[in-house]
Amino acid sequence: MAVPIILLPDGSILVDPDVHVLAERLGLSTDPTGTIYDLVIVGGGPAGVSAAISAGSEGLHTMIVEQDVPGGQAGYSALIENYPGFPTGMDGSALAERAVEQAERFGVELVVTRRATGLRAEGPERRLTLDDGVEIASQTILIAIGQSFRWLDAPGCASLIGAGVYYGAATVEASSCRDQEVYVLGGGNSAGQAALFLARFARVVHVLTTSDSLDATMSTYLTERLERAPNVVVHPHTTVADAGGGDHLQWILVRDTKTGETSQVPADALFVFIGAAPRSEWLEGTLDRDAQGFLLSGHDYVCEGPAGWPLERRPYLLETRVPGVFVAGDVRKDSVKRLTAAAGEGAMAVQFVHQYFRETVGLPALTGRGAGAVASLHHRTRSGRSLGPRPRTRPAR
Repeated sequence: MAVPIILLPDGSILVDPDVHVLAERLGLSTDPTGTIYDLVIVGGGPAGVSAAISAGSEGLHTMIVEQDVPGGQAGYSALIENYPGFPTGMDGSALAERAVEQAERFGVELVVTRRATGLRAEGPERRLTLDDGVEIASQTILIAIGQSFRWLDAPGCASLIGAGVYYGAATVEASSCRDQEVYVLGGGNSAGQAALFLARFARVVHVLTTSDSLDATMSTYLTERLERAPNVVVHPHTTVADAGGGDHLQWILVRDTKTGETSQVPADALFVFIGAAPRSEWLEGTLDRDAQGFLLSGHDYVCEGPAGWPLERRPYLLETRVPGVFVAGDVRKDSVKRLTAAAGEGAMAVQFVHQYFRETVGLPALTGRGAGAVASLHHRTRSGRSLGPRPRTRPAR
């Protein structure tokens, strides 16, 4: 049975390593170093990293907890061309790497391969539980967990993941698709970017979309480029009903969503971009979620505050039913599912954090006060004395 083998820079070899072990061997931080934070951000996608940059630059003792690697779904994009400041576009992983480096320069702590499993309020503190049972105390928390890839529910596909069926791996697998017959399932921007990138290598790239056309779901600049690409073919109202091929994908069964007709076609690779779903189950019973799992926040409580809301004021725009716990990015109900929108919400959330400290906790504005200023002031307020120096944030890598 084939297993992944990792060759490390020091010459050592890891055979099928746990992702947590791999992160540690690569020198990444997997455990928090502080005792209490001003702001803990759950999620290292565009919203989370943008918030971290704003918070760190304004002197807040900030940490990001990311269960995978920073970047979110944007990190899987082959080429992002509609983000301000990059007129020729940039690889999504490179953009994520730059943003993380910028956050770390402002003293933000980054903890990777750690999954949040619980959240509770304890007096003025908000406590986040990690997958090993460790609790992190913070004055405020920002939920920016984004969404995870939606799995294709078709027979044969699950057993071929990584062996011809891929989720968000176009940039990694493209070179192995040289002169092959490749299929991309999806009608959004991610699918369009992947198709254009794969077209550099593959003989033919087939784009399957359940819509009648790509115009309603994909940016114009992408649809126009797909139309001009000589080796890209778009198949409207079409999906994948089955897949097979033994140890590696060899064929897929495509189905016309209007007529129900099916046909088996040869396929060397299938890249799936059929949307995403919020991974918010761990917040059930703590924060309000809609039927799809998206989190409710201030603008959803216009008519009346959330049940059990303990304050006289209403929740701030991005504040959840728990005071001091905010939400930003794709996981927020009715958010704009775009990179620029997520980054903007992350930065905006930090301004509500400052407002929360000033109007609810009763602390002055903290901009420029230095990392940990809020937590230190708050501890003095509670106990009447300083609790001594707190650990300084060290770069995660």
